[in-house]
Amino acid sequence: MNIGELLGAMVQSGMTPSSGERMKNSLGGDSVMDSLSGMLGKSAGQGGGGGIGDLLSSALGSGKSSGGGGIGDLLSGMFGEGRQGTGTAGAGGGIGDLLSSMMGGAGQAVGGNRNLAVGGLGALIGALLGGGGKSLKGAVGGGLMALLGAMALKALKESGQQSRQVPVGLLEPQTEADIKELEQSSELILIAMMNAIKSDGQVDQNELNRFTSKFQELGVDGETQNYFINQLQQPMETEKLIAAAQGQPQLAAQIYAASLLAIEVDTQAEKDYLTRLSTNMGLSPQVTGRIHEMVGLQPA
Repeated sequence: MNIGELLGAMVQSGMTPSSGERMKNSLGGDSVMDSLSGMLGKSAGQGGGGGIGDLLSSALGSGKSSGGGGIGDLLSGMFGEGRQGTGTAGAGGGIGDLLSSMMGGAGQAVGGNRNLAVGGLGALIGALLGGGGKSLKGAVGGGLMALLGAMALKALKESGQQSRQVPVGLLEPQTEADIKELEQSSELILIAMMNAIKSDGQVDQNELNRFTSKFQELGVDGETQNYFINQLQQPMETEKLIAAAQGQPQLAAQIYAASLLAIEVDTQAEKDYLTRLSTNMGLSPQVTGRIHEMVGLQPA
């Protein structure tokens, strides 16, 4: 079973009615998405059959955009456009300004833009714009990890917590140790999202059917589907998440952000769970509040 593919399938299936919009908000909102559409001369509203999402997703195979530039240049230009145009990305709390600076001179401190997980980010953005397909589940999952890493880095930085370490997922793994660390972190993120889904105590059959129907459409194998359903029916694993995040504020912020993307936060049980989780992981109200703002929600 591939954890990355399962994360990608969860994103593509739409975890909640609001999860897609929250991810778009964290990337800078409509201004950034519109900038990407304008750069490629397509309408962001187009779906399959040559739509912007499919165009971005197909670019991942060769690492090229339709204009011949690398996907890194495409994303770097997009984030730069979004930031310099309307200014919404920076003012609205999106991560576009942070990623753009990392792809430029500031990126040399973390290995340069060639090491950033731009392929995964491209797949994630493509999926959010209506593209992507069965073969891109793993890439979309990698994009989710990169997004969560950028959100954690930005939230901690803007809350006065500096760190030289780049969050797992934001850079492409270079060694076997990097790959193992990414796999372990991805598993924790998966647990966090499932835990959040279970936090209101109402994982009903309709919800399970919605996921499995979409998983089948995406070509998720039976073993992975059974694992997913079985895990949703197991007791919550909050203590495991708390223990894993001790002394690792970036991981804690990633876990919190993933939890926030997985649920609507429209019940008191969900609100209480997020408060308990963040407090026990050692996240300050400033950090969690910044994450809420990034996804377009009022601080808890």
